[in-house]
Amino acid sequence: MDKGGESFLRECRDLYHSDCFDQVFSFWLKYGLDTKNGGVYTCLDRNGDLMDSTKSVWFQGRFAFVCAQAYNNFKQDPQLLDAAESTIKFIEDHCFDSDGHMFFEVEADGKPIRKRRYVFSECFAAIAFSEYSIASGNQEYAQKALDLFLNIQRMLDTPGFLPAKSTIEARSHSIIMILINVASCIRRAIPDPRLDAQIEKSIHELRQYFMNEEYKTVLESVSPDGSLIDTCTGRTINPGHCIETAWFILEEARHQNWNKELVEMGETIFNWAWSWGWDEQYGGIINLKDCKKFPHQDYSQDMKFWWPQCETIIATLYLYRATGNEKYLDLHRQIHEYTYAHFPDRKYGEWYGYLHRDGTVAQPAKGCIFKGPFHIPRMMIVSTLLCDEILDKL
Repeated sequence: MDKGGESFLRECRDLYHSDCFDQVFSFWLKYGLDTKNGGVYTCLDRNGDLMDSTKSVWFQGRFAFVCAQAYNNFKQDPQLLDAAESTIKFIEDHCFDSDGHMFFEVEADGKPIRKRRYVFSECFAAIAFSEYSIASGNQEYAQKALDLFLNIQRMLDTPGFLPAKSTIEARSHSIIMILINVASCIRRAIPDPRLDAQIEKSIHELRQYFMNEEYKTVLESVSPDGSLIDTCTGRTINPGHCIETAWFILEEARHQNWNKELVEMGETIFNWAWSWGWDEQYGGIINLKDCKKFPHQDYSQDMKFWWPQCETIIATLYLYRATGNEKYLDLHRQIHEYTYAHFPDRKYGEWYGYLHRDGTVAQPAKGCIFKGPFHIPRMMIVSTLLCDEILDKL
């Protein structure tokens, strides 16, 4: 790395660290916290006004996780720990149904609104419990995280417990990849061979069924044998998910002392996803593609969402850390400069979530049921730590 690259990384490191508190946590701690009922609101307008008091259960776990993650890695601010504790208590008191399956949305006071067929709420609650156990020193929450993880596996493995998405039998990329990260997060608080086994299983399934050499991509859904489901939905490529998968695998490679096979797997998935996702005309990672290059049917197919940019910032740093290849430092500069030119709202704080393809703002709200305080602060925390690792090696 030359002096210019070193200077750029130091600037990135300082920006990620400062923005994490000054632009992101400051916004959510001021406007999102529900001091009456506990938990966090996410449906906030550009300036922090509450648009809807419906609470996303996904984001109860996600917010508690990033508060504890920042507390554990940046500074032991009691406000962060209190926010994590309040949100975890809300989860335990209101977000589980009697069958152990969590709700997807609840009212401000915790009354259930609806459930969905997924177990992502459980995944995010589990990582919240584990990270909070480290922050608080309360080992009971590490055990709760592991118990919830085992319940996730039970729900996934019990035929009929989770309704099928359609009559077409398929494997789903999203749950396979997220379980790598969930198991990895829990393992930091409570090592258990069942966590390692899940990571190994997920990586095997990704390699065996989802990595498609013909189209050079990881598909979002495939037939049980890994073959293409030749429909508009079955041909979907989600570059952001692929890039997120890549850095989850690279994180596991680091855990295994930079396992060469895993580094190569993560690098391959990332390079495929960059080729599909990077918008050569306007910059940024595009939302969805069709592997046969037909027009994608989703109305948001050509938009730029906030979270794929975050995943790409992390992944390029992981790849540079893993390989030392200057290509990935150059790609990091590309995604960093695009993201910081378009997403941060320097007037009111936080980031816009949804841009048109040309980078103009599609809608200015800072949160909804699907966007809230998770991807951006997680990116800033992980990227700060990766920049520190890289710079410490110079």
